[in-house]
Amino acid sequence: MAENIMTRAERNILWCEQNIIIPEGKFVGQRLKMADFMKDDFRAIFDNEYGTRRAIISRGRKNAKTVETAMLMLLYLLGPEAAHNSQLYSAARSRDQASILFNLASKMCRMNPRLMQYAQIKDSAKEIHCPELGSFYRALSAEATTAYGFSPRFVAHDELGQVRGPRDPLYEALETATAAQDNPISIVISTQAPDASDLLSLLIDDGLTGADPRTVVRLQSAPEDMDPFSEDAIRAANPAFDVFMNKREVLDMAASAKRLPSRQAEYENLVLNRRVEAKNPFVSQAVWHMNKAEPQPLDNKLSVWGGLDLSSVSDLTALVLVSDDGDVNCEFWLPADGLEDKARHDRVPYDIWRDQEYLNTTPGKAIEYGYIAVVLRDLFDRCDVRKLAFDRYNMKFLKPCLIEAGFSEDELERFVEFGQGYVSMSPALRELETRLLGGQLKHGNHPILEMCAKNATVVMDPAGNRKFVKTKSSGRIDGMVALAMAIGARHSDELEAPADLNDFIYNFLSV
Repeated sequence: MAENIMTRAERNILWCEQNIIIPEGKFVGQRLKMADFMKDDFRAIFDNEYGTRRAIISRGRKNAKTVETAMLMLLYLLGPEAAHNSQLYSAARSRDQASILFNLASKMCRMNPRLMQYAQIKDSAKEIHCPELGSFYRALSAEATTAYGFSPRFVAHDELGQVRGPRDPLYEALETATAAQDNPISIVISTQAPDASDLLSLLIDDGLTGADPRTVVRLQSAPEDMDPFSEDAIRAANPAFDVFMNKREVLDMAASAKRLPSRQAEYENLVLNRRVEAKNPFVSQAVWHMNKAEPQPLDNKLSVWGGLDLSSVSDLTALVLVSDDGDVNCEFWLPADGLEDKARHDRVPYDIWRDQEYLNTTPGKAIEYGYIAVVLRDLFDRCDVRKLAFDRYNMKFLKPCLIEAGFSEDELERFVEFGQGYVSMSPALRELETRLLGGQLKHGNHPILEMCAKNATVVMDPAGNRKFVKTKSSGRIDGMVALAMAIGARHSDELEAPADLNDFIYNFLSV
């Protein structure tokens, strides 16, 4: 009879259940009995045939993510995954947050005399040493260190969703420091970040593509089309809801968020593990994603309308084109020089989008209008551009370049001024809103256009007219301005179209 051999995950699950005593909560003092979803995490991490380099665990709060991370850390410090002279670190945004994982792991050790035979705890330094192996664990915070010079074998990034923008010095320092190790592993544990361009969102989205089989993503989030206040939505993001969570507390949070809309964003992020959109956006994420179908290329389209939001000097320039069928095609430009600095300032991954060919760069430190004129010349050669709406402010600089690029007088007449105030923008926003709500556009989730959509809010004058404003000083809305202008140009064409004689006669006879 063949011997029953445990997998690596089963061995580690067994070790945790035999050696870890629950250090706090209503089950304090009891020997750990891992929940099924935790065992599934272990299987995904340790039985990955490719070997796991990075594991991302993201679900709602109070699902024992920190407990699970402490267990994983002890496995690599004192358990079956331990190795001689290893360095283990946990990284958090603040000293207080860094203490949480350290305190939990310390309590786990202190509650089991067997573990304390091998562990030496240094509370003041937030360190746990294993002298027998020459290994140690240390809790780090972004406030205290950049961690250069370290060589970690195990890293736990706690609540990485709190990082705004695509970069974090502590994360980058620890991840690049693992190069000296043969089989390093990073555990990312967090509820989701608010924005698709934040570091955790980029890591999750990349992991979900499956491009790197050594990245494991354990993401549990309430689907966008699900009632946020239903128990089904809560269960989707909280596997512990029916296991050990305080149901009454969670349901009270849902009821409170339903009564007080100002608390809904916090509830959706922390409990439903959703990416929380900007306050009062022009378009919600749910409506935006109703229009996420891939657009068809605009070549040889019978009718195309565009919006061109020209930047001054070094800001984002946007060209958005809309076809008769609702295909939305975008072009964005930034100067090549200083792109990485601008990415850090705006906290968005311009350099990554450049490498992914979502963003074009023009030579030098300022937008080269001659370069854009050449692109527009090619567009007019390939498509029937009916109207191209523009903000009059910078057009005086572009027009000479258009003439030099070979635009005829007839073609230049298709460039139409489009004001950015209430009077011009309000009808365009109303038409854009109608098309988005009807799912009539296809934008393909272009990441820069989506960033602009999340940053775009509206203000209203006493007459009820609306125009775009930004949610923050560094937030870019140029793509949404260009999209609104394109939709406005198309709508004005429809209003100006001459009436068909047959339609006039038919309507007259039917009266």
